[in-house]
Amino acid sequence: MNLEFTLHNSDGRARTGQFTIHGRTVETPVFMPVGTAGTVKAMPPEDLALLGAQVCLGNSYHLYLRPGVDIVKRAGGLHRFINWNGAILTDSGGYQVFSLQELRKIEKDGVRFRSHLDGSEHFFTPEGVYDIQHGLGTDIAMVLDVCTPYPAEHDHAAKDLKVTLEWAAKAKARSQELSVSYKTDRSYMTCPAQFGIVQGSVYPELRKLSAQRLVEIGFDGYAIGGLSVGEPKDAMWEMTEATVPHLPIDRPRYLMGVGTPEDLIMGIARGIDMFDCVLPTRAARHGTAFTSAGPLTIKAGRYCDDFAPIDPECDCPTCKSYTRAYIRHLFNAGEISAMILTTRHNLHFYLSVMRRARRAIRENGWQSFSRGFLARYRSSGEG
Repeated sequence: MNLEFTLHNSDGRARTGQFTIHGRTVETPVFMPVGTAGTVKAMPPEDLALLGAQVCLGNSYHLYLRPGVDIVKRAGGLHRFINWNGAILTDSGGYQVFSLQELRKIEKDGVRFRSHLDGSEHFFTPEGVYDIQHGLGTDIAMVLDVCTPYPAEHDHAAKDLKVTLEWAAKAKARSQELSVSYKTDRSYMTCPAQFGIVQGSVYPELRKLSAQRLVEIGFDGYAIGGLSVGEPKDAMWEMTEATVPHLPIDRPRYLMGVGTPEDLIMGIARGIDMFDCVLPTRAARHGTAFTSAGPLTIKAGRYCDDFAPIDPECDCPTCKSYTRAYIRHLFNAGEISAMILTTRHNLHFYLSVMRRARRAIRENGWQSFSRGFLARYRSSGEG
């Protein structure tokens, strides 16, 4: 295993721990800001570090197409290229490829697709995608999987899962090959840890099968994929609960693409360690701020002369120095700084929720904390 995971405390199914990869230590549960093209939108890496971010995400599909693996390698790897000293997790790009629909075709050994940038044809294999991530110098590499759309018939989901498991085994074999090569040829980048991805749509028996087969293959961590893709929230949590009992206690568990602040709390309560989502940054660019009293539409006219901070309980740099009225003015004036200030607040809020959650679990106060957080977040109107 390339990733060392230590479980520290549990309070119910909620748990806190840490993992170490390539000398970088990450406290869990953790929220990971999304930097698809090598940047978290409207947020320089040094600001991310000041906010307390521990891991950021890149996307293999986008980085492969632009700027290209060779350029990143010549820069000394993705960490140096983007000026980020924390851990990096790269998605396989599978979700993006399968979102192309008419521009892609699944074959036995991989998926053929056309670039959304220039229409050029490319072929992703599970081995090739690991090579891309290895070349980028990422810390955690996600395997290439088939992203089953919702809704899907059982037979469709089962067929996709069969391919996903075959690809997972090939990706693991490739990682082992490069690990052996690294021991004899130090021109290789450090080998990434590798996470398998549980699929199976909304069918519990397929989720169980997927988890069990991935554990047999053996990965550094395990992700739950194919959720938060349009299914009802109840179905998402049902599939999470159907999956977690079949994942190893001593490996990190990652719920992909989730979600809202209350989703983070609900996921932690079900034993999830890792989360990512574009929501805090995307919502910020459209004028929505997350607060302890629920979401706030900062562009609304009611805030034109409101000189309170976005969240009076927040100690982020935005809330310390700027008012709702001023940020609303910036949005109405079309100023880029409106997005920067709101993004900084939203990411601080998400990261703060995770810090508070970790503390509550360590102190055996998880139930009280989670109930109090959800009650206030759900019941309060705009502050």
